Amino acid sequence: MTIAPTYLQDANELLSNDGFATSDIWYHGTSSALLASIQGQGLKRSGDKALNQAAKATMATIGNDYTESVEPVFLTQSKELAYYWAQQTVRERSVRFEGDEQPIVLAVSLTEKQQDKIKPDVGAMSLLLMEDGEQFMAHLTNIYDRNGISGPNIDLMKAERMEYLNKLGMAYIDQDISLANINLLTEQA
Repeated sequence: MTIAPTYLQDANELLSNDGFATSDIWYHGTSSALLASIQGQGLKRSGDKALNQAAKATMATIGNDYTESVEPVFLTQSKELAYYWAQQTVRERSVRFEGDEQPIVLAVSLTEKQQDKIKPDVGAMSLLLMEDGEQFMAHLTNIYDRNGISGPNIDLMKAERMEYLNKLGMAYIDQDISLANINLLTEQA
């Protein structure tokens, strides 16, 4: 289990028995390979066009239709959790694309109106029930443990919507985010 670089470790400031605190700054983890596109267009829903095209080509090869769905922009209130998801993005892309991709974390400043559109990612329940989800829950429990707080004990089938946001740090906004609202986090910043 990889621990986020020191400059991204913020759980000690955000985490309590109630879960992760929120503010008007959110975080999005992704691959460095997507940075040029994000710096040109901002964060777009269903943003990884290359990965979507590869999936479409694979499905066509095996004779299945592939319909792209419009995914929202996934956010979390923790740099540390965004780094975890950035690593997953790099891992998923490495299966299809060669190159030296690195996990990156973007800070997303939202207006009050945009803040009202952030939703707990309850749809993540299906992911969390799979092996990838078990790995995330183990990673999350490790973060809680390192900060002296008992890990989230959540029955995913019966959890309240806000537990996905507060305890698991999983949220989304169903709109594109302008480049003006996005900053790349670096060790020097």
